[in-house]
Amino acid sequence: MRFIYSFIFYLIIPFVLLRLLWRGVRAPAYWQRWSERFSFGPALPVQQSLWIHAVSMGEVQAAVPLIRALRTRFQTILVTTMTPTGSQRVREVFGDSVCHLYLPYDLPGAMARFLGRVQPRLLIIMETELWPNLLHACQQRRIPVILANARLSANSAAGYQRIAGLTRQMLSNVTVVAAQTQVDAGRFIELGAAPSKVQATGSIKFDSRLPANFSEKAAELRQQWGINRPVWIAASTHEGEEEAVLDAFSQLKEEFQDLLLVLVPRHPERFNRVAALCKRFVVARRSEGNVNTEIEIYLGDTMGDLPLLYAACDVAFVGGTLVPIGGHNLLEPAAVSLPVIMGPHVFECAEICRQLLEAQAARQVNNGADLVEAVGVYLGDAKLKKETGENGRLFVEKNRGALERLLTIILDKTEM
Repeated sequence: MRFIYSFIFYLIIPFVLLRLLWRGVRAPAYWQRWSERFSFGPALPVQQSLWIHAVSMGEVQAAVPLIRALRTRFQTILVTTMTPTGSQRVREVFGDSVCHLYLPYDLPGAMARFLGRVQPRLLIIMETELWPNLLHACQQRRIPVILANARLSANSAAGYQRIAGLTRQMLSNVTVVAAQTQVDAGRFIELGAAPSKVQATGSIKFDSRLPANFSEKAAELRQQWGINRPVWIAASTHEGEEEAVLDAFSQLKEEFQDLLLVLVPRHPERFNRVAALCKRFVVARRSEGNVNTEIEIYLGDTMGDLPLLYAACDVAFVGGTLVPIGGHNLLEPAAVSLPVIMGPHVFECAEICRQLLEAQAARQVNNGADLVEAVGVYLGDAKLKKETGENGRLFVEKNRGALERLLTIILDKTEM
C-alpha cells in the first residue's frame, strides 16, 4: 500500500510544484527554499537533535509551551513546518535558539536524505500529521515517534478509515499517541493503534502562559482604541465569514454606536482582500500603526499578535466555524476571560466546544443573525459578560497539566 502511495506521489510532484508557484502569487515565501522541500543540501549541524514537527502556524503556536519546556532540557532542537507562516512564527518566538527547516515532501528518497542529514534522536509530531514514508523511515532507523496533542475529528477518522490498511501500517510505526481527549484516543484505537500505545493526556493549549507584561500591553492598546467603547473581536476568519461579520457589525452599530470591531483573518495572503471588504468603514491596519479613537474596524494584519488582541477586547467570535472549516483555538479567548462565540462547524474542536458550552463559558450560533444576537447580549449585559468570561478562565485553569504529562512521556522515550 505504501509503495502505491509513493508511486502516486511521484506522479503528482509536477502539480505540487505548480501549486507552490500559484500560492506564491499571494504569499511569495512559497517561492523560496525549494531545496528543503526535497532535502537537498549539505549535512546539517543538528544531528541527534530533538525534532518537533508542526505543520503550520496553528500547530506551532500550540507547540510553543512544549518547545520552551524542552529548551531547558535539550541542547539542540529542530522544528520543521510545511508552511511559511509556520516558519515565520518559529522565528518570531524562538529566533536562532532553535533550528528551523521545511519538512521535505513525503517521498522515500527525500525522507531518507533528510533523516541521514539530521539523524534525530526523537520525533514529536504535533496534533495529527501522518505521512507513510516519514513514519516508515523513522521505524527503519529506530527513531521513536510521539504524536503529541493528538486529535482526530470524526471526519478525519472516516477519511483515514478509507485507507485502513495504510493507516494501520502508519500507526504501527508510532511509539506513543498522546491524545487530547478520551474520544480522540478511542478513534486512534479504532483505526488500529495498539491500546498500549495510546494515552489521553489532555490538550497542551490549556498550558499556554502569557508574558509578564501582557496585561499592560493590552491595556495600552485598549487606551488607543478608546477605553470606554465596546470592542468585539472576530478572529481567525475565513473566506465567506468576513461578509457575515461585517453585516453583523453594521447591525450592532445601530445599538452600540461606538462599537469597535477587531477583525483578524486567518491567512496573511488574504489581509489586503479583507481590507478591501471593509472600505465602507473607517479602518486602521495594525501593520501601519495608525490607531485613533475614530476608527470603526481594527484589522489585525500581523502575525502572532492574536493573544494580545483577544486580551484587549470584550467578546470573541472564533472563525472557521460559520463556514465548514472546523474551528480554531477556542481556549485563547477563554483564557483571558472573554465570552466565546462560535458557529455550527466545530468538528475540529468538538470536545473543547462541548466543554466550554457545558461550563457556560461560550455560546454557539447558527448564522449571521444569531451572531448579531449573541454579541449584542454580551455587550448589553456587563454582568453576564463578566460571569461568562470568568467561567472560561476557570475552565482553562482547571484543565492545565497536559504539558507535564507529555514531558514525562518525551523524557521517558529519550532515555530508551
